[in-house]
Amino acid sequence: MQDSPATLNISAPHALDLLLSRRSGSAKTMTGPGPDMQALERILTAGARVPDHGKLTPWRFLLFEGEGRARMGDILAECIAKEQGTTPARIAQERERFLRAPVVIGVVSKAREQIPIPVWEQELSAGAACQNILIAAHALGFVAQWISEWYAYHPEVLEKIGLRPGERMAGFIYIGTSTVALEERPRPDIAAITTRF
Repeated sequence: MQDSPATLNISAPHALDLLLSRRSGSAKTMTGPGPDMQALERILTAGARVPDHGKLTPWRFLLFEGEGRARMGDILAECIAKEQGTTPARIAQERERFLRAPVVIGVVSKAREQIPIPVWEQELSAGAACQNILIAAHALGFVAQWISEWYAYHPEVLEKIGLRPGERMAGFIYIGTSTVALEERPRPDIAAITTRF
């Protein structure tokens, strides 16, 4: 049986409170616990529930947890070691990078050009998936940060983690528990960024 319009359009004032309280926490100050398998499934399901013109699913998820985080660190260390002037300290830093949080979700944009749906709209859908992941993590009591950093654009890193031709990283979302109190930052003045047409 299909949902009626009345069941789909329900008031959810607490959801608005959640959106208005969301803020990023630094991956550098994260620790465990992170989401367990059930919570992670809910977060990814929310991530996939975004506007998607043409129902193309123009994104996919890469999950880094457990030993996968250390393997990613090995890839980063190997790739950065090839750069001229890289110090041992920098190599060690990259080896530890994905260990900052218990879980990291990579969102891969896989926009296709030879279809009627504009690439820009497909890329926006990948961005919306990232935002839904952030909100879902926040709703479950975790802290999250959506970042890219150098490795999101490094061809060898992307090849080693399995990106295919035409795919790009929309970003990496670190999820865990903050070790410090989250601070509010200045937000835009809505009147200054809003024009009535």
